[in-house]
Amino acid sequence: MKTIDALNILEISNETITLTDVKTAYRKASKKYHPDFNPAGTAMMQTVNEAYEVLSKLSFPFEKNENDSFSNYGSILNDALNKIIQCPEIQIEVCGSWVWVSGNTKPYKDTFKEAGFKFSGKKKMWYFRPEGKKARFFKGDTSIDEIRAKYGSERVRTRSSYLLSAHY
Repeated sequence: MKTIDALNILEISNETITLTDVKTAYRKASKKYHPDFNPAGTAMMQTVNEAYEVLSKLSFPFEKNENDSFSNYGSILNDALNKIIQCPEIQIEVCGSWVWVSGNTKPYKDTFKEAGFKFSGKKKMWYFRPEGKKARFFKGDTSIDEIRAKYGSERVRTRSSYLLSAHY
């Protein structure tokens, strides 16, 4: 995950960022997206934890680049995940600041579109990314395995995956 993506996820918009700012934003995001209060909490907490890990490794105080734009990506991502989290038989995977969804997604195509996900025909997966984020790396013949290798990957257990594992 890039620094700008981590700042967007934790919704830090200060010109100069300190470790205290990062810790405060992390605590706020942890409360906001905790799985006990949020259906998409598991996926969001994985993303929030990764953002905190990236930012905690910086040298502080950190000056943001003038060209960096900050948004409320954390809230936008949370809203999108909450719209799809109850779809059965899907697998959600966090790769950097992008979210990829596979599995039996065809019956829920309209739900994914409404939530702001886009379909990658070459990868046969849906993805959600920050607005304005260039998709240069993902275009062409880049496989999902190459994306996982570059950005890391963590699968999210959804309600349906808990139910499936309970039957075995």
